[in-house]
Amino acid sequence: MEGILLGLGLVVIIAYLWYVSLIKKRNAGREALSGIDVQLKKRSNLVPNILKIAQKYMDHEKSLLTEITALRTQAVERYSDTDPDAVKAHLEVSELLNQKMSQLMVNVENYPELRSDNTMLQAMQTYNEVEAQLSAARRFYNSAVSELNTAVEIFPGSIIASMASVKVMPFYEANEASKAPIDAADFLK
Repeated sequence: MEGILLGLGLVVIIAYLWYVSLIKKRNAGREALSGIDVQLKKRSNLVPNILKIAQKYMDHEKSLLTEITALRTQAVERYSDTDPDAVKAHLEVSELLNQKMSQLMVNVENYPELRSDNTMLQAMQTYNEVEAQLSAARRFYNSAVSELNTAVEIFPGSIIASMASVKVMPFYEANEASKAPIDAADFLK
């Protein structure tokens, strides 16, 4: 009888320790996602300034500027960090905004007076610094998500995770447009 109680107690202790480990990993993933959000907020705060400066010179790029404004609005909307689908949608909008901002930065090259504007140069430099920090935050997030997902998917973690409502979280992935090869001829025109 004592052996059964001891065995049962050991199983409960192991299950509890596994539960604690899952919760720690879920919280590390949330913390990493929060780090991305901090950098996205910095970037979102820069976007209006860059657009105001660019708008003075870029009459032919109005549709791109409008698109960036709409994406910025979507990127700063609140979302549930416990809902994998909401997190994935948030990361996708963030990546799309990044893609459009990169397109804007390339288009700036077509406007010599904008390229030489000190305020624009400073804004672009700050934007690039924020993008570098955002890239580091994304790597940290993917690392934390990898640990969480592994713990959630491996037995007995899968059982404990389902009981604790801990779900697999999406990785940050670059969209297909950013993976496409770049044709240097486009920039040499």
